[in-house]
Amino acid sequence: MSCKRILAAATLALLAGTAHAADPLKIGMITTLSGPAGYLGQDIRDGFQLAIDQNKGQLGGVPVELVVEDDSLKPGNARQIADKMLSEQGIKVFTGMVFANVAFAAVPEILDNDALYVSANTASATFAGKDCHPNYFVSSWQDDSQGESAGALARSLGYKKAFLIAPNYQAGKETMGAFKRFYKGEVVGETYTSLDQTDFASEMAQIRAAMPDVVYEFEPGGLGIAFMRQYQQSGLLKEIPMVVHPASLDQVIVQAVGDAASGVKVTSHWNDDLDNPVNKAFVAAWRAKFGDRPITYYAAQGYDAALLIGAGLEKDPAGASDVVALRKGLLSAEIPSVRGHFKFGPNQHPVQDWYSLKAEKGADGKMVLKTDSKVLSAHSDSYAAECKMPAE
Repeated sequence: MSCKRILAAATLALLAGTAHAADPLKIGMITTLSGPAGYLGQDIRDGFQLAIDQNKGQLGGVPVELVVEDDSLKPGNARQIADKMLSEQGIKVFTGMVFANVAFAAVPEILDNDALYVSANTASATFAGKDCHPNYFVSSWQDDSQGESAGALARSLGYKKAFLIAPNYQAGKETMGAFKRFYKGEVVGETYTSLDQTDFASEMAQIRAAMPDVVYEFEPGGLGIAFMRQYQQSGLLKEIPMVVHPASLDQVIVQAVGDAASGVKVTSHWNDDLDNPVNKAFVAAWRAKFGDRPITYYAAQGYDAALLIGAGLEKDPAGASDVVALRKGLLSAEIPSVRGHFKFGPNQHPVQDWYSLKAEKGADGKMVLKTDSKVLSAHSDSYAAECKMPAE
């Protein structure tokens, strides 16, 4: 081969190597973008992308590309999307699933292919205890913490008799058990609803007949809007107070239902008025980009998931191409969070504070959620002690 050809070949190889090195890390986001619960996934997506945009297309100094697909709240869809992203696109880092039944269909496939999953919302008991997994991280909560915090609040408020209502799927069942674990009072009734239910007249009749001191309700997204409105229209809001967790009353729901949220108590690990630098930066950036669009905890969790991955990549840039390096980076990194202090328990789930929020009218007359008091401090989940991660 002539010197010119050798030089040309070397130049092409160098250019190809440079182009390959500049390829961004693809992060697969499988989330719910359509239907009544579509805004939940939209907020997770937009919160995650906001963190990327703030860092000029990078996380932890590494160029990234967010690849987003809608699971339509169908477990089979999520599994198919995960398969495609793994086999056709070579994606090794995933996030975004909103609902437990959807995640349960796709997350095992992701983990079985040695990829890494960072949950920005649901985190069922499956991977929190004895079946915890080295490649499974949670930036949001363990699902039971929602019910536990609501149960703790109901107990502290002195309610003796409670009626419980939740959707008939894994997270619904887990949150009912979690509420009872911390509530300790008498449960005078409990019922399950479907994930596509819009008419709750039957449930209202059951509540009225049971005559509880308080209703604990878990109905996420559009389901929560429908339930809250019907609860007020039935006259029950004036008779029986409600204690809920954030999936049942976020900033979108509280504005949608208006006065129907008046007096409802809600627990949460985050609110837009939390006073810490990371949260202030997030809220300011969100409002600058989206105006008066409500900021939900779904958006905050999406943002935190991106910060978490960025912290791991910054700790060890090799994590862009090596899942083991990224995992080690995540475990050893100092993690910034909109919630303030953040650390992982032994099962790689958050240990965090939970607060009581109250619905009230803001200066513009719109109903908003304001942080009231702390309910649980440095709260870990009930399964962490059962997790025994394999040695490195």
